[in-house]
Amino acid sequence: MRSAASTSAVDVHDLLIIGGGINGCGIARDAAGRGLSVVLAEKGDLAGATSSASTKLFHGGLRYLEYFEFRLVREALVERETLLRAMPHISWPMRFVLPYHPDMRFESDTPTSRLLSRVMPWMKGRRPAWLIRLGLFLYDTLGGRKILPATTTLTLPGRPEGAPLQERFVKAYEYSDCWVEDSRLVILNARDAEARGATILTRSEVISAVVEDGIWSVTIASGDKRNILRARMLVNAAGPWAGEVIHGKLRLNSRESVRLVRGSHIVTARLYDHDKCYFFQGTDGRIIFAIPYEQDFTLIGTTDAEHDDPNRAPVCTEAERDYLCDFASQYFKRPVTPADVVWSYSGVRPLYDDGASSATAATRDYTLKIDRSGGAPVLNIFGGKITTYRRLAESALDQIGTVLPVTKGPWTAGVTLPGGDFPHDGQTALATGLCRDYPFLTEAWARRLVRAYGTEAREVLGEAKSPDDLGRDFGASLTEAEVIWLISREYARSAEDVLWRRSKLGLRVSDDQARALDAWMAERAGTADRKLLSRTG
Repeated sequence: MRSAASTSAVDVHDLLIIGGGINGCGIARDAAGRGLSVVLAEKGDLAGATSSASTKLFHGGLRYLEYFEFRLVREALVERETLLRAMPHISWPMRFVLPYHPDMRFESDTPTSRLLSRVMPWMKGRRPAWLIRLGLFLYDTLGGRKILPATTTLTLPGRPEGAPLQERFVKAYEYSDCWVEDSRLVILNARDAEARGATILTRSEVISAVVEDGIWSVTIASGDKRNILRARMLVNAAGPWAGEVIHGKLRLNSRESVRLVRGSHIVTARLYDHDKCYFFQGTDGRIIFAIPYEQDFTLIGTTDAEHDDPNRAPVCTEAERDYLCDFASQYFKRPVTPADVVWSYSGVRPLYDDGASSATAATRDYTLKIDRSGGAPVLNIFGGKITTYRRLAESALDQIGTVLPVTKGPWTAGVTLPGGDFPHDGQTALATGLCRDYPFLTEAWARRLVRAYGTEAREVLGEAKSPDDLGRDFGASLTEAEVIWLISREYARSAEDVLWRRSKLGLRVSDDQARALDAWMAERAGTADRKLLSRTG
């Protein structure tokens, strides 16, 4: 890691990327691997906004078929298996149960709904079983599925999948999609980008940028220091702040705009015993997921609501919480109530403003636009999905290649991220090996380490023979050795970084333990300590 102050003002980089979410870090990794000189500036923590507030799924987007977004769905379906092989520690297959009932309806403004209303007006917006099965057939076949099992039909009574559901649900379809640790995906892309030569600057905000002799001169604030970096091209991957960067930081006269859509989620204590997810369809045409989460919890989401200001922190409102509880209660035997909610979170999706009538209908596809009106090029990134971040990065490099000499072709498909160098179905074997070689680990502890660090879990544990060798215990199996790793290798600077983005241990530690961790990290925030931690790591 380097600070902005350590980057010479006379250097001219090929790319300066604004934004440390999944799009920015994915582009930085791809570009650095092709030999470009890259600096990434993130005003807060990596994955500090949208990229840590997703539904945590690698999925093709089954409902996007209703909008005829076949290219987006196919690309995402292909990517599921590419990414499973590249990051088997932070992603894994899951089976999704879609209960069927004849009363299920379309959202009224989907293209499929409008078409069906014309040819079958007596259906009045209902989803017939044959149409759902056709959609799942397309979902199984569009992406050339190899690892993941195909769709099956379930009879729910007497099965574990039917036990938590109301008795009116007799039939269900079960299909495949995948889980991903979203914020860890961002961190691993940043680490790999840095290993390939990129400079990653966190807590470094772009204040302004001007063009001098055809080169961008960018002022960056890091704490109380300001530095100037120069680059031949900018990449605006600022997510919800993309419009603010275009008009406020770069002062470009662009008509491109971002549509901000807030997605909120709730987390409850575990609502059922099996490890499959549910795909629920509402009478309003929307869908939500209920997903096993962090072993002891259930994640329910998401909503779609307009969000007017990127600088207003998104929160799950009481209305959104109640909506999700009521929605889930239409399916579960035991109603889900606000009292069941142990945590909630919300993120803002920065969608390309395509003029859609509703937040739900706005395209989830990505749009890339080069703007040269300022005298030097900037590539603006709009939209995108976590599932297709790698393909978005490849598309960005295609665009960058029209401006800069990019001599190497695409390379990231099949190249593992740090810790991911093991078979896609090898998590259990890795955890078993850890328990064998570190007998003091519990199975749950070993599994958590594998799902965070993969093969690098052994580097985190080092030569430890007992828990005491790992240093201070901060609670929930988080040790001093692990925190040192996160500071020296993964850009963590606060307890929030550790407990909510590098992990979700915030669900398990007490407020006192979180404050103790924050104090411990603050004591070690000086330059000398960072050098010591770097040597230790």
